[in-house]
Amino acid sequence: MIEEERNIDQENPVITIRDLYKSFGDLVVLDGINLDVFKGENVAVLGKSGTGKSVLIKIIAGLLKPDSGLVEVLGQKVDKLGLRELQQLRLKLGFSFQNSALYDSMTIWENLEFPLVRNKRNLTAKEVKNAIESVLDDVGLPQTINQMPSELSGGQKKRIGIARTLILQPEIMLYDEPTSGLDPATSIEINNLIKQVQLQYNTSSIIITHDLTCAKATADRVAVLLNGKFYITGSFEEVFNSTEPNIKTFYDYNFITN
Repeated sequence: MIEEERNIDQENPVITIRDLYKSFGDLVVLDGINLDVFKGENVAVLGKSGTGKSVLIKIIAGLLKPDSGLVEVLGQKVDKLGLRELQQLRLKLGFSFQNSALYDSMTIWENLEFPLVRNKRNLTAKEVKNAIESVLDDVGLPQTINQMPSELSGGQKKRIGIARTLILQPEIMLYDEPTSGLDPATSIEINNLIKQVQLQYNTSSIIITHDLTCAKATADRVAVLLNGKFYITGSFEEVFNSTEPNIKTFYDYNFITN
């Protein structure tokens, strides 16, 4: 881990969401939510399965259209962008998928090389090699460079998935359930990596999770999504020191066993 102070600029939101609504038929998923994510900040969006967490980051990335409301990313209104502008914006977003989304038929080298040469066509072979080796070092997996995804553990795949987003040096990271399906020890490694990425790459992040341990370890602020709204937002301690029954139930579900 890199030991240094976080640099959060609370005067400079990189994501601004106002009165965001999204429904699927009669099902209201996001019911007028508001959120700012500031430069250099990690925000965990917490909620049980099916509460609209993944819908939210898909709207931020322009993969889904909102019904109404403002979604502004790096000063651009996402739903107003043309295809080319949206593609340019996405180059500044690192999307870490829940299933890592690696190409099974490609080696780790090829998985990392593909987005790099596709989006930065003027790089020399040496620059590509240096970028791949550097990002593998950053996620602690230089030895996997010639392996296939099938040879990796679940935690290693998560790390390589993060490496593939970092190779384009994004300004914003979007993590979708980064610790899902991992054992506790591996989850701690991924949590540490998320913090390392924040510090080393000076990223701002939204971390979608139902894992309170992940939220506590990685986030500067948490926002609890309940019934289509952000029920409460604040530091982990501010949120979970609440005696609100809905918050206590969510905490107990995660941390208290019979």
